[in-house]
Amino acid sequence: MTSLSATPVQSRAAPATVHLLGTLVTFRALAADTEGAFSLVEALTAPGQGTPPHLQRDDAEAFYVLEGEFEFMLAGTTARSGPGAFHYVPRGVPHGFRNPGDVPARMLIINLPGGLHENFFREAGDPVADGSVFPPMTAPDIPRLVAAAGRYGIEMLPPA
Repeated sequence: MTSLSATPVQSRAAPATVHLLGTLVTFRALAADTEGAFSLVEALTAPGQGTPPHLQRDDAEAFYVLEGEFEFMLAGTTARSGPGAFHYVPRGVPHGFRNPGDVPARMLIINLPGGLHENFFREAGDPVADGSVFPPMTAPDIPRLVAAAGRYGIEMLPPA
């Protein structure tokens, strides 16, 4: 009989959240929790907000929509997706997303392997105390965003 073991992960009473480009990113499972296999975040995106086109050279990304609607830009195509939709984006594939609705939309984002995007979110985003309340929108710090992206294998692309 094969024996399986699991590493218990301590629950986080108050998981860390950062605000980046109109999205509240709450860290649910860190690379340290998964032996580096993946990172899991919950993303709450304000109406009209999202990420510009980009690609990741060193990690793949998967999206699972929980609430609301997202418009995904995937390798030159656009898809509107509601609750239950799943999109997998391999390394090197241009993509982005935005919330086209008039209410916040929520999804889970998995990055494989873990750590790269997790660190990018921490460097490029601004910490917030409450992961359910959007801070006032201000102009993004583009130089900081681009510098952090470059450190973690993310290439920002021109709008499609």
